Amino acid sequence: MESKNVIKVIVAIALMIILGVLVFLTVKHVVAYREVKNLNSNLDKKEHKIKIGFSLGTLKEERWIKDRDILMAKLRELGAEVLVQNANNDDQDQLKQVRYLLDQKIDVLIIVPNDLEKASYAVSLAQKEGVKVISYDRLVTKSNVDLYISFDNVKVGKLMAEYLVKKVPKGNYLIINGATTDNNTKMIKEGYDSVLNSRIESGDIKIVKEDWAPNWMTEYAFNSTDELLQKGVKIDAVIAGDDALAGGIIEALSEHRLAGKVLVAAQDADLAACQRIVEGTQAMTVYKPIDKLAEATAKMAMKLARGEKLNVKNTIYDGKYYVPYYVLEPIAVDKTNIDDTVIKDGFHNRDEVYRNISK
Repeated sequence: MESKNVIKVIVAIALMIILGVLVFLTVKHVVAYREVKNLNSNLDKKEHKIKIGFSLGTLKEERWIKDRDILMAKLRELGAEVLVQNANNDDQDQLKQVRYLLDQKIDVLIIVPNDLEKASYAVSLAQKEGVKVISYDRLVTKSNVDLYISFDNVKVGKLMAEYLVKKVPKGNYLIINGATTDNNTKMIKEGYDSVLNSRIESGDIKIVKEDWAPNWMTEYAFNSTDELLQKGVKIDAVIAGDDALAGGIIEALSEHRLAGKVLVAAQDADLAACQRIVEGTQAMTVYKPIDKLAEATAKMAMKLARGEKLNVKNTIYDGKYYVPYYVLEPIAVDKTNIDDTVIKDGFHNRDEVYRNISK
């Protein structure tokens, strides 16, 4: 009887040992499986290269070529693959190109809209695919983008007007804005209106013409200016939507032997504009350091791709939603500070800026 009890105890102990071993092996297997799974997951994450789509409404102006090249370089430095499309001022082409980028399984879409409203459909396509969207320098309205990043375009308008008012406090002003399809044009107008309105009301300044150039066409700016001059209208100062438009305006002034006598203010610090400034035919430009804009955009795009928070405090109303707004400061540039800004920053080479100046 006692031997039977001993056998039972031995069997019970053996079973407990076997069970313990089985539990240990099972737990060890589960832990090992999870470790392998996590390792494979981490490898997958490392192998997944972030893909960024960059849709440009145009490359017609010099500045957009700079934006494209600098932003591509910044994104590649951060390890992203970049796909670029240029719509050449065609809304339908931009929509087709965004579809193409989405088909390439991009993680983030950076878009420079050709049309502030029509591009909202392209944004909605991206949002349906779960792709984050950055509206770059130009705001896509009523679209609730994940981020709008640009310079302070209201301040751009203020800087141009303030500069001219100091130099020409009284007189006839011509204003040639950019395209109405670009929200920046509205913001720039808000800026210069805030400076000019009181002087217009007092009669010190008279706006002889305020026009908008479709697709930012240089030829339109030339014709609009030339038409006034042909009629004998006196012009003392000009606000141009950008440096390309300023080029057309100054060409018209030149044909009437007025280049350098009429002060012209614009924006973008294009090479041709900087050359005109040191030569004396353009009074000033508003410099927007594109490398800073591109660097900030690249970092924000990578954060969005990884699902990280942007922590952007400012917002802007897009006509329907308040969207995060990362804003950078523009700089007024004329002959007195061009060396310390545009040239010092390496935005343009000094020899190129001064190449038409006799030594």
